[in-house]
Parts: sequence; C-alpha cells; structure tokens
Amino acid sequence: MQNILIDIDARGVATLTLNRPEVHNAFNLQVVEELHQVFTGLGQNAQVKVVVLRGQGKSFSAGADVEWMRGQAVAGEAENRQGARQMADMFLAVDNCRCPVVALIQGAALGGGTGLTCAVDIAIAGPKAFFGFTEVRLGIVPAVISPYAIRRLGYSRAKVHFLLGDRIDAATAYRIGLIHYLSDDPEAQLEEVLGHLLAGSPSAQTRIKPLVRNSYELADPTDFTVEQITAARAHPDGREGLSAFLEKRPPQWVFE
Repeated sequence: MQNILIDIDARGVATLTLNRPEVHNAFNLQVVEELHQVFTGLGQNAQVKVVVLRGQGKSFSAGADVEWMRGQAVAGEAENRQGARQMADMFLAVDNCRCPVVALIQGAALGGGTGLTCAVDIAIAGPKAFFGFTEVRLGIVPAVISPYAIRRLGYSRAKVHFLLGDRIDAATAYRIGLIHYLSDDPEAQLEEVLGHLLAGSPSAQTRIKPLVRNSYELADPTDFTVEQITAARAHPDGREGLSAFLEKRPPQWVFE
C-alpha cells in the first residue's frame, strides 16, 4: 500500500490511515484500488474485530482528486465508466466489510470524503470537522455515494444538500445525523466506542450489518429476520452469550 497506512493492534483493531496529507487525502484511482483491496482483505481476516478509518494531517479526505476527475471527464466512455465502477465498488467494500467500521474525522471531509463518512458504520468527528456534497459546484453529481448518503440522511435531507453543495459544519452534521458522535476529544470518544464494540460478539456484529440493511430495504423482511434470529441463537456465540449472562460471567466469543 502506497497511500494507506495499516496497523492491527493486539485487540484486533485495524487502523487504516489515508496517507496523502499534501492533497488533504483526496483519492485518485490508486487510492480507490487500495481502499477496495484492504477492505476486502480485512473482511476476510477473522482476527480483525473492528476497522478504524482516519486521515493523516489536517483533513480526513477532500474527496476525489480533481485532477483525476478531470482526466476521467476527457477519457473515452469505457475508461470513464470503468473509473466510476471502481469507485462504486470501493464504497461497497467499505459498506460490506464483515466487521464494524468506524471513521474518525478531522478537518475536511468533502465530496467523496462525506461519502466515506456515510458508508462507514459509525462516524466520530471533532468540532472543527466539516462536510459537504460539493460535486454540484464542479458541475458533477454525488452519484456513487448517493445510496449511502440517502440511507444516512433520508430522501429529502440528502436531496437538499446535494442541490446546495453547501458546507456542513460539525454541529449541523451531528444534528442531522450525518455523524453519530461529536466530541471535543474525538480520540477519547473513539476509545469509548471501541470498548463497546469489542465487548460484543463478532459473529452477531457480522449478522447485524446485513440485518439492518435488509430490514430497511426489503418490502417484507419478516422471513429474513426470522432466519437471522434462528441462526444467531443456534450459533456458538448465541449459546455462549445467553449462558454467560445467566451464569454472571464474561462471555468467551468464538472468532471465525
């Protein structure tokens, strides 16, 4: 990896740091490919329990590199479409990651940076962070990030900010649900969140992510939810968690 720093600690927390501070961690095709590769790989690593995504330097991510986007605009249709597909696949890999993904956001998180904020499971920001779907100001649209933004903000709120392309300060981002935690000490808030996540069953957390998605998107999620609770109760973690609660002892989760 040339643009992402990776560290996995003894707890099973994998920290991914976007490492292009000189361009506010804007992503080009290489960064897109690296993010896709690392999120796909971490999803297959059973020892990783939580992923933390952050940016090196002053900003989380200023979104797609404008020079790269300009190059895509003048490329042939096939190359243009392929670049868009690769970016869409990257966001999908973040969303589909087996374990919880937490973003720690400082400074700018604009365009695709706001998209990453919406694609992760939990977003934590400091008071100086700011966001915005700024694509409209460049004559383009927040296309591949729109599913995640609409799920996070809702139909009407997302449409308003897509159209305005306005800057959203941290307090407003917290009020409208774009971020989940706003803290004067984001690092301490991250550790608190990690403590909660690491106390939970990894197998249950893996089930929860598609459970929420399908319960939200399916016209009738009843059969799906029945199958999910049936499988969870029969899983070793389900049996262990219930037994540990009744026996008043810490559970010993299975990592698989």
